[in-house]
Amino acid sequence: MNPAEEYILRQQEPSRSMLLEVQVLIEQTLPECEMLYKWRLPIFYSEDCPICYLNVNAKKGFVDVCFWARKDFNIHMDILVSEKRKFVKSLRYFKPEDIDGKVLIECLEEANKTKKKGYTS
Repeated sequence: MNPAEEYILRQQEPSRSMLLEVQVLIEQTLPECEMLYKWRLPIFYSEDCPICYLNVNAKKGFVDVCFWARKDFNIHMDILVSEKRKFVKSLRYFKPEDIDGKVLIECLEEANKTKKKGYTS
């Protein structure tokens, strides 16, 4: 098992279930994506460019699916959370019912479409 999978599986419920659901949606939407473990977080890459990463804030009780706020990424800005972050916006989930698959898929497709070719972290 790779470290990114371990990160997901060692989380407490309901975070683990939310991360697994998000992982499935990402892999179904962008099958070419690769999940790597960098900066102690699962990060999904497409063509060597980061698309999104997953983060659990256990203290505040939420899961973030974070997207780099690229210049051309401009959908669902009304629900994406920036919270003192200049270049990252996220979909935030407190419980499994919060996950809106349609919104997540649209954000994933937009992030993939607007990715910077050749970007490496």
